[in-house]
Amino acid sequence: MMPASAGTGVIAGGAARAVFESAGIHNILAKCLGSNNSHNVVKAAFDGLKKLRSPEEIMQRRGMVE
Repeated sequence: MMPASAGTGVIAGGAARAVFESAGIHNILAKCLGSNNSHNVVKAAFDGLKKLRSPEEIMQRRGMVE
């Protein structure tokens, strides 16, 4: 999964597209590598969304807090 520029829309396969659209994500690129089993794709999409971090969290982890 990668963020896309504004206006790109959801570019993903069927199961992942449904997850992103129901989550309200409008601009994203996603590619399934390996299994394209719908159940596994949905689990992977949810796992990826749970692991998202904000830029502030990343800066704190790297010790770059102001």
